[in-house]
Amino acid sequence: MNYIDLHCDALTKREGVFHVTRKKLEAGGCLLQCFAAFIDPRKGEGFARAMALADHFDAMCAREGYAPVRAARDIGEGKIHAMLTVEGGGALEGSLEKLEALYRRGVRMLTLTWNLPNELGFPNSSRLPPLGELAPAERATEGVPFSGELSPEAAFPSRRPLEGELSTAAAFPPWRPLEGELAPAKRATEGVSLRHGTLQSRQRRFGLTSFGRAAVERMAELGMLVDVSHGSDDLLFDVAAALKRTHTPFVASHSGARAVFPHPRNLSDEGIRAVAESGGAIGLCFVPAFLTDDGTAERNREAILAHARHIVRVGGEDALALGSDFDGAPENPYLPDAAAMPRLYDDLCSIFPSHVAQKVVSGNALRVFQAIR
Repeated sequence: MNYIDLHCDALTKREGVFHVTRKKLEAGGCLLQCFAAFIDPRKGEGFARAMALADHFDAMCAREGYAPVRAARDIGEGKIHAMLTVEGGGALEGSLEKLEALYRRGVRMLTLTWNLPNELGFPNSSRLPPLGELAPAERATEGVPFSGELSPEAAFPSRRPLEGELSTAAAFPPWRPLEGELAPAKRATEGVSLRHGTLQSRQRRFGLTSFGRAAVERMAELGMLVDVSHGSDDLLFDVAAALKRTHTPFVASHSGARAVFPHPRNLSDEGIRAVAESGGAIGLCFVPAFLTDDGTAERNREAILAHARHIVRVGGEDALALGSDFDGAPENPYLPDAAAMPRLYDDLCSIFPSHVAQKVVSGNALRVFQAIR
């Protein structure tokens, strides 16, 4: 069994016990590990930080013997491969030229948002002010939140450091699917209760910005994967609409199924279908807080399999991949690190035919990677 993991944070982790190491990747049977360059908006990080982390990625690959991947043809047998990704659209600083520079530097996937709004769009777990308190440049009207009279930095003051940590259980942004471009989606109603956070229906949308749409379209032209994990429902549907014309797949690199566990970081059934219809894939996240309220290893095992079943049931057998979020979240007692991945494969084989389990652990990601170049 060889597996592909669409997301980990080992590149920016600096202390503690690592979930991802060369030894653990070998023990787990890793074919390719995506390493995210996390851009922290609370620290005002941006393009320079992303480029520095690209240097760190190159040094890590040389030190550990990982084979860097910039195109699907770079993936072979007998090696542990590594792909550089960026988590956080703040790395672009509102510039398509900087997007292109990151592509030339080897970045092949961009997670558009983290837990705060940025120049590209809105997340699913940020502290947004009430609608009437939004500055004119931040008011989203059909995906065009500012007209250009303010710079992206002025329009999105969240780029400056904030005090304290934002939890993924913070307020969930409002959403309204685009009409006429996707199959009808279930609409949020006022105060729909989630286990962690609340859906709020408002008059305005919080999806891609005008710059975000331009960046998504340019990523498709370049051959860089668009990642909607952390993004609002609106953002996901906006990405689907923007990429539909070019039949370009996109991913949710580390997410789960909201119908199984109602956490804002998980995808609605409509979101799962939108990713699947694009030809993309959803990397199943192992973060315990997104899976279940029960912290035991057995309950986490049951929850991961329940999320996997549901995503395949809703999106089809080509829709599910793996996105551990190793080294970016507390340890999962069922899958504590990369060395435990054969355990997951065996359990997937207990609920799916073996050819479907193989698609989940590597085949679907390999197919999606045909879009990178």
